Amino acid sequence: METSFLSQVFPSRTLEDVVYQWHTFRVPIILGTFTVLVILRVYFHIFHEKQKLLFIPKVYTPEAKEQSWTNEKRDHQAEEERLSTSKAPRRIRGELSRRNLKVTTAVSESKEIQVLVFFSSITGNTETVARSWATRLEKALKREMKDGKPLFLAPQVLDLCTADYDDYLVTPPVIEGSGGSPAALFYVFLVPSYNIDTINDNVLEHMKETHNDFRIDTSPLSSILGYSVFGFGDREGWPTEEDGFCSQAKEIDKWMAKLTGRKRAFPIGTGDLKRDGKQRLDEWTEGLLEVLGLLAETGSLGQGVPGSGDAVESEDEASAGEDDEEITPKKRQRFRIAKTKKQGLVDDLEDIGGVLQASRERELNGGAKLPIAIDFTTEARTPSKNLPIHAPKEMVPKGSPTYASLTKQGYSIVGSHSGVKICRWTKSALRGRGSCYKFSFYGIKSHQCMETTPSLSCSNKCVFCWRHGTNPVGTTWRWVVDPPRMIFEGVKENHYKKIKMMRGVPGVRAERFAEAMRIRHCALSLVGEPIFYPHINELLEMLHRERISSFLVCNAQHPDQLAALKHVTQLYVSIDASNKDSLRRIDRPLHRDFWERFQRCLDILREKRFRQRTVFRLTLVKGFNIEDEAEGYADLVEKGLPCFVEIKGVTYCGTSTSSSAGLTMSNVPFYAEVCDFVLALEKALQKRGLAYGIAAEHAHSCCILLASERFRVNGKWHTLIDYDRFFDLLEEKGPDGDFSPEDYMGPETPEWATWGNGGFDPRDQRVDRKGRPIQA
Repeated sequence: METSFLSQVFPSRTLEDVVYQWHTFRVPIILGTFTVLVILRVYFHIFHEKQKLLFIPKVYTPEAKEQSWTNEKRDHQAEEERLSTSKAPRRIRGELSRRNLKVTTAVSESKEIQVLVFFSSITGNTETVARSWATRLEKALKREMKDGKPLFLAPQVLDLCTADYDDYLVTPPVIEGSGGSPAALFYVFLVPSYNIDTINDNVLEHMKETHNDFRIDTSPLSSILGYSVFGFGDREGWPTEEDGFCSQAKEIDKWMAKLTGRKRAFPIGTGDLKRDGKQRLDEWTEGLLEVLGLLAETGSLGQGVPGSGDAVESEDEASAGEDDEEITPKKRQRFRIAKTKKQGLVDDLEDIGGVLQASRERELNGGAKLPIAIDFTTEARTPSKNLPIHAPKEMVPKGSPTYASLTKQGYSIVGSHSGVKICRWTKSALRGRGSCYKFSFYGIKSHQCMETTPSLSCSNKCVFCWRHGTNPVGTTWRWVVDPPRMIFEGVKENHYKKIKMMRGVPGVRAERFAEAMRIRHCALSLVGEPIFYPHINELLEMLHRERISSFLVCNAQHPDQLAALKHVTQLYVSIDASNKDSLRRIDRPLHRDFWERFQRCLDILREKRFRQRTVFRLTLVKGFNIEDEAEGYADLVEKGLPCFVEIKGVTYCGTSTSSSAGLTMSNVPFYAEVCDFVLALEKALQKRGLAYGIAAEHAHSCCILLASERFRVNGKWHTLIDYDRFFDLLEEKGPDGDFSPEDYMGPETPEWATWGNGGFDPRDQRVDRKGRPIQA
């Protein structure tokens, strides 16, 4: 069949010739073909493979370099896309190796650098050093130029006592450079360490809360270029670092490393101002200038260099492994067990299973059963017993800079956290030169009033505060608690001592001096936060037993204590702003949930309005809370429905704290401006259907009183208090008794104190600053 097929395709003669030729030459044809294939194979094997293995360096032009980089980037992106769409399981590691991490922060060619110098100070020494150091730093940085333009802006010096933490330690501020673009930031801390409670403690607490707050990134300051810390200490009290020398500066350095994502630009420096502080500061400054020069040149802190952002100087900052191997569950369990044996505790509930397994294995092998140590706190490290900074301490111990500063201002410190001071209105009333607004509004005799506080600490840093930034601050009570009996006896004793010192002052009236030796009223509003004291109710009971009235002022930041408060004669709440932003700028609260706390306190005041005389105290600060805020204040009054609303212009104290917070004499409103604001507020309240009216005024202290119509009887205001009736009700019904403010409402408000009459007692004589009588 095959032959017939071929015969159909080829002619018979041709086919026979082909077959004949194949049989004749088939051997040389096969051998020749095989030889050619072998030669080709050898040729490609020798010459083509050598070409692939040869590496000939190429000389690239700038355009070729750019094209090569673009091609590599495109190939890398294509590979990433391929891997991301692949269905193969990905290999996930616990953490990247620290040694392979690179500092990616860079400063663009047009961006300037702003150095922020933070300091804290009680005696003023550190402030002087900080400002002098910033001046020297500015001169040194002026040499850093590029294209004839400076790379550094003038350093800014900031006091930690007045700075808003949220603006600097949670979110870095935006500071415009000379060209209008935002400047890159660099933080410097010059911090002394104290064995007493200072602003440093609150800064450290804030840093810790910020890092551990799940609502905030653990490294919220990672956008800054870097930071460095220098600490001042006292080797006489703390001779070594183990004893606590510069311990607070080291804590700030540690927490800043966490908040910045390890951008320590230069190692922490320490020095003793009494000995080698200046020399050590100069040495540290030289190193810091080198780092700043490197930042200006490269925009990076470098990598792997001692003192760079990759350095680990604390076991708390990181403990990642140096290898890049995959961490399996078994390896993680072995690592946790080893860590548990090393530390003697368990950091997480997940570790309990590993410890139980290790205990069972030890028991089966004949060993003793391991005790299970479980730490349910958030701290893994046990603080050193040698560091006095961690030990329970007094709020204001004797001999401390805070104690010296407060006593110099005229305070008498009672125990470790209470104080008393004679009021200027007490001195004025003793000489017949006028009483304070409380006499016009509520019938308090100023020369029989004691101004005190059981807590010198506060949870706000108000711009208008007169405490000169020396008082401790805090969000929780963390000090030794003095008993209320000691505080009560101590403040009375010191108050009487100060009254006796007025005996020889010219102009003191004998009858008023005799009355002043019998305390009738107590204003718990000196400084700090009285309601912060844990035993405030016991202290109030002691006052009331001796028939001393209580006027307690709080700042609406402690709702739990406010809710638990028993009867007081009159309860004040400071309402310094009508909205959240204004409250942050004016009161500068330390609590992060300050606005929620504020609102809760207003709700509590609303509930107490039929059992207590409640007062909203509005302090007007021009440029902060006057302009267009009457409607906002009316909303707050509608929410809390207080018995009274006091509106007072701020008193400028001329302190360095106030000036650094932006407060000057231009922020003090004129009395006419306060009157205009009160009229606007009254109109806003009436528009809401709230029954309030202007009841009284005291022009001498720039204060006006709005009162609820509950205290208007037969068209006459009755804002005064019947103190004897109040104490009778307390004795009859007890401190938790059910009685209302109307039950101890006093007689009619004097005509001279009502709106439009000035509010100055006609029995007294007004004088000018030099004591000369002012003719009406």
